[in-house]
Amino acid sequence: MELNELRERINDIDDQMVKLFVERMQVAAEIAGTKAEKNLPVLDLKREQAVLQKVMDKAGEEFEIYANKLYQTLFDVSKSYQSGILARETELSREILKNIENPKLEFPRKAVVACQGVEGSFASRACDRIFGMPSKMFFSNFESVFSAVESGLCKYGVLPIENSSAGSVTEVYDLMAKHKFYIVKSLKLHINHALLAKPGVKLEDVHEIISHSQALQQCSNFLKANPGIKVTIFENTATAAKFVAESDRTDIAALSSTDCAKLYGLHVLMDGMQNNENNYTRFICIAKDMELFAGSNKISLMLSVDHRPGSLHELIGKFACRGINLCKLESRPIPGKDFEFRFYFDLDGSVFSPEMITVLKDIEQAAESLSFLGCYSEA
Repeated sequence: MELNELRERINDIDDQMVKLFVERMQVAAEIAGTKAEKNLPVLDLKREQAVLQKVMDKAGEEFEIYANKLYQTLFDVSKSYQSGILARETELSREILKNIENPKLEFPRKAVVACQGVEGSFASRACDRIFGMPSKMFFSNFESVFSAVESGLCKYGVLPIENSSAGSVTEVYDLMAKHKFYIVKSLKLHINHALLAKPGVKLEDVHEIISHSQALQQCSNFLKANPGIKVTIFENTATAAKFVAESDRTDIAALSSTDCAKLYGLHVLMDGMQNNENNYTRFICIAKDMELFAGSNKISLMLSVDHRPGSLHELIGKFACRGINLCKLESRPIPGKDFEFRFYFDLDGSVFSPEMITVLKDIEQAAESLSFLGCYSEA
């Protein structure tokens, strides 16, 4: 047969399949109604497995794998549709709906903001970019930033969460599980590292370089090329620069920013030390209470799922069925549980969309636990 004739046959088959698909979804809606009356869950794993086995047997050995995949997808679509019908209001959905009734129109330019490190740090620079005229309070570690916001000492906090070269800041992700907060904005900041030393010090005089672990990772090519130089981890790049400025030593240098060179009276030995010029760190701005600003288009979630095969796949399928793009999926081990993980999702979408509220209600019912970390915009 000619190609056009074969395509016509495919078209005819597709027309029949679409009619049957719509009919199947309509029956699924009736099943959802019956389940609601009897207070039954959407998922019936035993029924799914029986149908899959029957379908594979009918498809035969050549097509059984493909039939399995087709019907797994069909089940995901059907369950997503049923969940949308059955979804009830939850504490989370009520809180979100309450907030979107009167959304904030403009992000504040002035606020008391917690940052880790000292003046001149990249977090401090990110804070200036996010707010414009912040009153900054500096803390020695990331947990103190979370605590300052949680206690109400500071209205907001700014924290690094991932770098385009060195990856996620895992300490911040782990602290997310310990503290109550909401992300209200995020920022991608270009990071340029410079090697700073006291005036008069030359590169050949340097025997030790100090900086934050992320900065050291981002400049690993230079460090590998100079194995004779000792590397020491500091809690912050700006703190490292300040230490060099206040030290009596002339054989020590800091990986920091050129801003810190001006701030602490240091000399730039080398600039552009990072492995990749396209080096960005993403910072999040957190608040104690949920704040939803008009134009927010990114959502972050923290959740855990049942420890069984396919549970994460089923959950991701709920996003896929509705065409929601997942920007990031991060996993972190759950303390005290062997090889069980907590998952962090960043996705494109807004809670100002009724469809997204339905998805969140569906996810909340399907997940073992769910924390809504915020809906916000990214600069």
